[in-house]
Amino acid sequence: MAKQKHLSPKAWAELLLLGLIWGASFVSIRIALDTVPVMTSVFHRVFWAMLVLWLVVWIQGLRVPTSPRMWLAFGIMGLLNNAVPFSLMAWGQLYIETGLTSILNAMTAIFGVITAAILFKDERLTPLRAAGVGLGFLGVAIAIGIKNFTTFNLQSAAQLAIIAGAISYALAGAWARVKFSDMPPVVAAAGMLTASTVQILPITLLVDGVPQLDLPMITWAAIGYYALIATAGAYLLYYRVLAMAGAGNLLLVTLVIPPVAIVLGAVLRDETLPPQAYLGFAILALGLLILNRAGTRD
Repeated sequence: MAKQKHLSPKAWAELLLLGLIWGASFVSIRIALDTVPVMTSVFHRVFWAMLVLWLVVWIQGLRVPTSPRMWLAFGIMGLLNNAVPFSLMAWGQLYIETGLTSILNAMTAIFGVITAAILFKDERLTPLRAAGVGLGFLGVAIAIGIKNFTTFNLQSAAQLAIIAGAISYALAGAWARVKFSDMPPVVAAAGMLTASTVQILPITLLVDGVPQLDLPMITWAAIGYYALIATAGAYLLYYRVLAMAGAGNLLLVTLVIPPVAIVLGAVLRDETLPPQAYLGFAILALGLLILNRAGTRD
């Protein structure tokens, strides 16, 4: 495995910016859900982001894949990285706090390590990584609340939906490594968003009906933010940071997202989290730092 890259000041700045963008996306999605149904909110996210990324592809003069096999790969990627997690997490946010959603979403990094260890020979689960994974699971269990494991209600279902979305993200990461490692990232992102738009549109029409365009300005502002900035723009920034910082250091963005989401949820939505959520995130953060350290030593 390649040695983990050193984080330059520029890489740090862009990594923190990415964390801020994604952290704010949780509250913008929740604001949109006050007005639009879940599947409609997801359709807006993938459709507008798709248009922006294809525009970038056209401006850069990149080749558009035409192979049916590649578009099948886009379809699976769109399902794993967009359609499934976006839908599960948007639904989950209806019933749990924005901050808690972001904490559970941070399990993506933990599940990513497990998935890679299972699927790739060069991503073995070393003792240090195993310790990070264990702390990640402990942190999430504490954030949810140990007593909640003895009952099951709508909030429990929402928490499981968020965690299932995180698992889907992790599987998408493995699929991307196998299928898109040699493809320009913007083309891969545009392709998967096209596939997920095609997947989500019929479900949206069936469940929610034709999306309404007569929405309050605050709703359009929220949609514009999470579709154009936190999806299309963040994909472009993500791959810039990945190239500068490396995959191991990119784990650190996961530590930035929840504090941003928690603060914005409190300020804009008057949300409060129980004390165990903060303790759980602290333990999860420690696990992520250990995983980052493990990447340095590999």
